[in-house]
Amino acid sequence: MPVMNRIALGRREEVTHRDTLKASLAEFISTLIFVFAGQGSGVAFDKLTKDAPAPGTSLVAAALAHGFGLFVAVAVGANISGGHVNPAVTFGAFIGGHISFFRGIMYWISQLLGSTVACFLLSLATGGKIGGGFTLSSGVSSWNGVIFEVVMTFGLVYTVYATAIDPDKRDIGIIAPLAIGLIVTANILVGGAFTGASMNPAVAFGPSLVRWVWTDHWVYWVGPLIGGALAGIVYELFFIPNTHQQLPDH
Repeated sequence: MPVMNRIALGRREEVTHRDTLKASLAEFISTLIFVFAGQGSGVAFDKLTKDAPAPGTSLVAAALAHGFGLFVAVAVGANISGGHVNPAVTFGAFIGGHISFFRGIMYWISQLLGSTVACFLLSLATGGKIGGGFTLSSGVSSWNGVIFEVVMTFGLVYTVYATAIDPDKRDIGIIAPLAIGLIVTANILVGGAFTGASMNPAVAFGPSLVRWVWTDHWVYWVGPLIGGALAGIVYELFFIPNTHQQLPDH
């Protein structure tokens, strides 16, 4: 079955369905937890080091905080919403036919709101500090940034497919959120010095909205969405080509 034939629009009534609303709330809470931990780690690190950290240590701290935060966020949301916590993951799942368009839109709204609320709460708790926003480093062009984000997000969403979405996966329990958290940690260590290693439009959206700074913001949508879509297409085509089940109607 061609991948594009698996895409499900769903029904508009699905937006107000109890299961969709419950899953959307789970996405909101999980994204809030993840972004508050990730952005908060930057604020805490700057305070502890008095803005004079040793070279590279802030990147390691950010990688670990985001990895641990995502591990928890995915684990607590997995049984309710699938623990996407990322519009790129939701888009990749949509491309593969594992979530309908209308349910996916509700996930996106919840993820963006969760990130925004996390940044507002962090600002209130710290007297206006919300950590660093996502911008390209000096010497990194917009298209360099897009390539970085495409490749890193491909790795992330491919990992999600292999450990959480694939219907033929074995019962690997806690391995799925652990693997997802670890790939984010690894990608931040690789790409953090170039783009900040967002891999997640919601993570970039919250700080940009609260700061009202949108420099190169499009990079953090285009790159992750392309990477997520490619991961969904590749996994569906080569690893679960004939086992896909249609989404149930609500």
